[in-house]
Amino acid sequence: MAVMHLNLALPEAPIPRDGNTAPLAAVMRRAAAGHGPIVVMLHGYKYAPGLGRHCPHRTLFAGGDNWARGLGLDRDQGPLGLAVGWAARGWLHEVHDRAQRVGVELARLLSALHRRAPHRPIQIIAHSLGAEVALSALEHSDAGAIRRIALLTGASFSQRATAALDTPAGRQVELLNVTSRENDVFDFLFERMIAPGQQAGSALGQGILAPNVVNLQLDCPASLRGLAGLGLPIAPTRRPVCHYSSYRRPGTMALYARFLVAPGALPFDLLRTALPAQTDPRWSRLGIRGKTGMMTWPLSGDATP
Repeated sequence: MAVMHLNLALPEAPIPRDGNTAPLAAVMRRAAAGHGPIVVMLHGYKYAPGLGRHCPHRTLFAGGDNWARGLGLDRDQGPLGLAVGWAARGWLHEVHDRAQRVGVELARLLSALHRRAPHRPIQIIAHSLGAEVALSALEHSDAGAIRRIALLTGASFSQRATAALDTPAGRQVELLNVTSRENDVFDFLFERMIAPGQQAGSALGQGILAPNVVNLQLDCPASLRGLAGLGLPIAPTRRPVCHYSSYRRPGTMALYARFLVAPGALPFDLLRTALPAQTDPRWSRLGIRGKTGMMTWPLSGDATP
């Protein structure tokens, strides 16, 4: 199986030894010897390696959801999957801060991989608080080290993403920001818990304003029609509130496989033109009126009340 499992630990957040994870030297050797993209998979909040049902290596990366299988990485040859575990349990604000430091460690790894295997594009897929790890890694990586990123209902801030994109590595990346009005409750709580009272603290669900970003609202019928026109049908949403449909809904992983594992099959500009230029306002799925935070794409507007 062309998937290697590894953990990134910090001194204050040690991770239990896991015999199924690979040492970094083995990852380097495997990366240099192969061909095709290297796809880094990052979990979000409440996962922790070696902690039973909370261990991502036994669940998200190998269990029922199984990102590796959904992305087509469970083959012996071709693209290499890196299933990265980190300690994401604890108080939200502490884990949020930890995610940024884990991202610095990930940047060191990705920069080293890029230097060792420059012929292999490095791609990242991250859900929830894994988005903060991915953006921190982007901010600290070598220029050109990361080719594409897919953030799935990410728990981070739009302004944070904009800053990470305005770096040597960030200016060369293509980023797919997957949002959904199903995630509005989680975005709202994340803003209030991490950046209370800060008007500049808009979650990624409000979109990212940058020329190398495509914002995809996954519960928008027009977006689904556009994706179906590209041969990427995705099942319509069934729930008003859900934090996991960005990868559990049928068809979503096939989209990310086309974007990350076979990037030549899905040109970035083609994806952009297939999607509507405007997102639905926050709370619209719940029928709540008020401050919406709606944005228009591309760089033609700001958040409006």
